Amino acid sequence: MDKSTEAALLLHGVDLVLAVSLIELLWLLLRRPTGVANLAPNLLAGLSLTLALRLSLVGSNAAWIVLCLVAAGVAHLMDLLARRRRPELFTPTQPLGQGRQAP
Repeated sequence: MDKSTEAALLLHGVDLVLAVSLIELLWLLLRRPTGVANLAPNLLAGLSLTLALRLSLVGSNAAWIVLCLVAAGVAHLMDLLARRRRPELFTPTQPLGQGRQAP
């Protein structure tokens, strides 16, 4: 497989990840509008990182890539703060040892 075919395949793979992530976000908005607030920072961090990867693959301006990386960092911090403020929303409802297996 030559380099251009590998690059095109990688770009299509990244596009697929972006599409699936956006579909997941839309599905959550439509099916569980109240629960999206808990997952949005995590999803936005992933989308921002994936978009930064895509932009770098097509040779975009470094400023756009840095902007996506900063957005991912901010979303990640928002996620961490949300988990710290309300840990009950992000922990399993059933503790280990009571029918729930360790990951």
